[in-house]
Amino acid sequence: MADAEQPMIVAETERLRLRWFDRSDAPFVFRLLNEPDWIRFIGDKHLSTLDDASRYIENGPVAMYRREGFGLYAVESKETGFPIGMCGLIKRDTLDDVDLGFAFLSEFHGQGYAFEAAAAVMAFAHDVLALRRVVAIVSPDNAKSISLLEKLAFHFEKMLRMQGAEEEVALYAFERR
Repeated sequence: MADAEQPMIVAETERLRLRWFDRSDAPFVFRLLNEPDWIRFIGDKHLSTLDDASRYIENGPVAMYRREGFGLYAVESKETGFPIGMCGLIKRDTLDDVDLGFAFLSEFHGQGYAFEAAAAVMAFAHDVLALRRVVAIVSPDNAKSISLLEKLAFHFEKMLRMQGAEEEVALYAFERR
Protein backbone atom coordinates (compact mmCIF):
# COMPACT_ATOMS: atom_id res chain seq x y z
CA MET A 1 0.00 0.00 0.00
CA ALA A 2 1.23 3.50 -0.82
CA ASP A 3 2.31 5.79 2.01
CA ALA A 4 -0.07 8.58 2.94
CA GLU A 5 2.70 11.09 2.06
CA GLN A 6 3.38 9.48 -1.35
CA PRO A 7 0.07 8.26 -2.74
CA MET A 8 0.12 5.95 -5.76
CA ILE A 9 -1.20 8.16 -8.56
CA VAL A 10 -2.98 6.22 -11.31
CA ALA A 11 -4.18 9.04 -13.55
CA GLU A 12 -4.52 12.80 -13.73
CA THR A 13 -6.93 14.93 -15.72
CA GLU A 14 -7.32 18.66 -16.00
CA ARG A 15 -9.27 18.86 -12.72
CA LEU A 16 -8.74 15.50 -11.03
CA ARG A 17 -6.15 13.15 -9.58
CA LEU A 18 -6.97 9.44 -9.24
CA ARG A 19 -4.96 7.62 -6.60
CA TRP A 20 -4.96 4.50 -4.46
CA PHE A 21 -7.04 4.60 -1.31
CA ASP A 22 -5.35 4.28 2.08
CA ARG A 23 -6.57 4.23 5.70
CA SER A 24 -6.48 8.02 5.94
CA ASP A 25 -9.47 8.04 3.52
CA ALA A 26 -11.77 6.40 6.09
CA PRO A 27 -13.75 9.60 6.89
CA PHE A 28 -14.36 10.23 3.17
CA VAL A 29 -15.34 6.59 2.50
CA PHE A 30 -17.65 6.62 5.53
CA ARG A 31 -19.41 9.71 4.16
CA LEU A 32 -19.63 8.50 0.54
CA LEU A 33 -20.91 5.01 1.32
CA ASN A 34 -23.61 6.45 3.58
CA GLU A 35 -24.94 8.88 0.96
CA PRO A 36 -28.57 8.20 -0.05
CA ASP A 37 -27.63 7.65 -3.73
CA TRP A 38 -24.94 5.09 -2.79
CA ILE A 39 -27.38 3.17 -0.62
CA ARG A 40 -30.16 3.39 -3.25
CA PHE A 41 -28.16 2.49 -6.35
CA ILE A 42 -25.20 0.46 -5.06
CA GLY A 43 -26.35 -0.94 -1.75
CA ASP A 44 -25.98 -0.45 1.98
CA LYS A 45 -22.50 -1.56 3.08
CA HIS A 46 -23.51 -1.09 6.74
CA LEU A 47 -20.67 1.27 7.63
CA SER A 48 -21.53 2.69 11.03
CA THR A 49 -18.04 3.65 12.26
CA LEU A 50 -14.74 4.91 10.88
CA ASP A 51 -13.29 1.48 11.74
CA ASP A 52 -15.89 -0.06 9.40
CA ALA A 53 -14.74 2.35 6.67
CA SER A 54 -11.09 1.43 7.30
CA ARG A 55 -11.97 -2.26 6.98
CA TYR A 56 -13.86 -1.54 3.74
CA ILE A 57 -10.76 0.18 2.32
CA GLU A 58 -8.41 -2.61 3.43
CA ASN A 59 -10.64 -5.53 2.38
CA GLY A 60 -11.92 -3.88 -0.81
CA PRO A 61 -9.72 -1.52 -2.81
CA VAL A 62 -6.39 -2.27 -1.09
CA ALA A 63 -6.89 -6.05 -1.30
CA MET A 64 -7.72 -5.68 -5.01
CA TYR A 65 -4.60 -3.56 -5.66
CA ARG A 66 -2.54 -6.40 -4.17
CA ARG A 67 -4.41 -9.16 -6.00
CA GLU A 68 -5.10 -7.55 -9.40
CA GLY A 69 -2.88 -4.47 -9.62
CA PHE A 70 -5.95 -2.23 -9.98
CA GLY A 71 -9.10 -1.38 -8.08
CA LEU A 72 -11.32 1.53 -7.06
CA TYR A 73 -9.42 4.80 -6.78
CA ALA A 74 -9.96 7.93 -4.72
CA VAL A 75 -10.84 10.82 -7.03
CA GLU A 76 -9.37 14.05 -5.68
CA SER A 77 -9.99 17.60 -6.78
CA LYS A 78 -6.67 19.10 -7.87
CA GLU A 79 -7.96 22.47 -6.70
CA THR A 80 -8.60 21.40 -3.09
CA GLY A 81 -6.64 18.15 -2.74
CA PHE A 82 -9.69 16.53 -1.14
CA PRO A 83 -11.48 13.39 -2.37
CA ILE A 84 -14.80 14.01 -4.10
CA GLY A 85 -15.58 10.49 -5.32
CA MET A 86 -14.29 7.09 -6.30
CA CYS A 87 -13.84 5.54 -9.70
CA GLY A 88 -11.98 2.49 -10.89
CA LEU A 89 -11.97 -1.09 -12.00
CA ILE A 90 -13.24 -4.10 -10.10
CA LYS A 91 -12.68 -7.80 -10.78
CA ARG A 92 -15.63 -9.64 -9.27
CA ASP A 93 -15.76 -13.41 -8.97
CA THR A 94 -19.30 -13.29 -10.35
CA LEU A 95 -18.45 -11.51 -13.64
CA ASP A 96 -16.20 -12.74 -16.45
CA ASP A 97 -14.93 -9.23 -17.21
CA VAL A 98 -13.45 -6.37 -15.24
CA ASP A 99 -16.08 -3.76 -14.47
CA LEU A 100 -16.05 0.00 -14.16
CA GLY A 101 -17.43 1.52 -10.98
CA PHE A 102 -17.91 5.12 -9.89
CA ALA A 103 -19.63 7.18 -7.21
CA PHE A 104 -19.32 10.82 -6.15
CA LEU A 105 -20.45 12.92 -3.22
CA SER A 106 -23.81 14.49 -4.08
CA GLU A 107 -22.47 18.05 -4.08
CA PHE A 108 -20.22 17.11 -7.01
CA HIS A 109 -22.96 15.60 -9.20
CA GLY A 110 -23.71 17.24 -12.54
CA GLN A 111 -20.31 18.91 -12.97
CA GLY A 112 -18.69 16.39 -15.32
CA TYR A 113 -16.37 14.89 -12.71
CA ALA A 114 -17.70 11.33 -13.08
CA PHE A 115 -17.25 11.41 -16.86
CA GLU A 116 -13.76 12.92 -16.54
CA ALA A 117 -12.69 10.29 -14.00
CA ALA A 118 -14.32 7.37 -15.85
CA ALA A 119 -12.73 8.40 -19.16
CA ALA A 120 -9.32 8.46 -17.42
CA VAL A 121 -9.97 5.00 -15.93
CA MET A 122 -11.00 3.64 -19.33
CA ALA A 123 -7.81 5.05 -20.89
CA PHE A 124 -5.82 3.36 -18.09
CA ALA A 125 -7.71 0.09 -18.72
CA HIS A 126 -6.75 0.22 -22.40
CA ASP A 127 -3.28 1.80 -22.36
CA VAL A 128 -1.82 0.23 -19.22
CA LEU A 129 -3.84 -2.93 -18.59
CA ALA A 130 -4.50 -3.75 -22.28
CA LEU A 131 -8.13 -4.63 -21.55
CA ARG A 132 -10.23 -4.94 -24.70
CA ARG A 133 -13.53 -5.38 -22.86
CA VAL A 134 -14.83 -3.65 -19.74
CA VAL A 135 -18.34 -4.01 -18.35
CA ALA A 136 -20.44 -2.04 -15.90
CA ILE A 137 -23.40 -3.06 -13.80
CA VAL A 138 -26.02 -0.45 -13.04
CA SER A 139 -29.41 -0.24 -11.43
CA PRO A 140 -31.91 0.05 -14.31
CA ASP A 141 -33.46 3.13 -12.69
CA ASN A 142 -30.13 4.98 -12.38
CA ALA A 143 -30.60 7.19 -15.45
CA LYS A 144 -27.59 9.42 -14.73
CA SER A 145 -25.14 6.50 -14.56
CA ILE A 146 -26.65 4.88 -17.66
CA SER A 147 -26.26 8.17 -19.53
CA LEU A 148 -22.61 8.41 -18.45
CA LEU A 149 -21.93 4.84 -19.59
CA GLU A 150 -23.52 5.53 -22.96
CA LYS A 151 -21.43 8.70 -23.31
CA LEU A 152 -18.36 6.46 -22.75
CA ALA A 153 -19.59 4.19 -25.62
CA PHE A 154 -20.83 1.36 -23.40
CA HIS A 155 -23.86 -0.50 -24.76
CA PHE A 156 -26.59 -2.44 -22.98
CA GLU A 157 -26.10 -6.22 -23.12
CA LYS A 158 -28.55 -7.84 -20.72
CA MET A 159 -30.25 -7.86 -17.36
CA LEU A 160 -28.74 -10.12 -14.69
CA ARG A 161 -29.08 -10.93 -11.02
CA MET A 162 -25.83 -10.70 -9.06
CA GLN A 163 -25.19 -13.42 -6.51
CA GLY A 164 -27.17 -12.74 -3.33
CA ALA A 165 -29.02 -9.75 -4.83
CA GLU A 166 -32.78 -9.33 -4.85
CA GLU A 167 -32.97 -6.95 -7.80
CA GLU A 168 -31.69 -7.39 -11.33
CA VAL A 169 -29.07 -5.01 -12.68
CA ALA A 170 -28.32 -3.93 -16.23
CA LEU A 171 -25.01 -5.11 -17.70
CA TYR A 172 -23.37 -2.64 -20.05
CA ALA A 173 -20.21 -3.41 -22.02
CA PHE A 174 -17.45 -1.57 -23.83
CA GLU A 175 -15.32 -3.42 -26.38
CA ARG A 176 -12.39 -2.13 -28.36
CA ARG A 177 -12.30 -3.46 -31.88
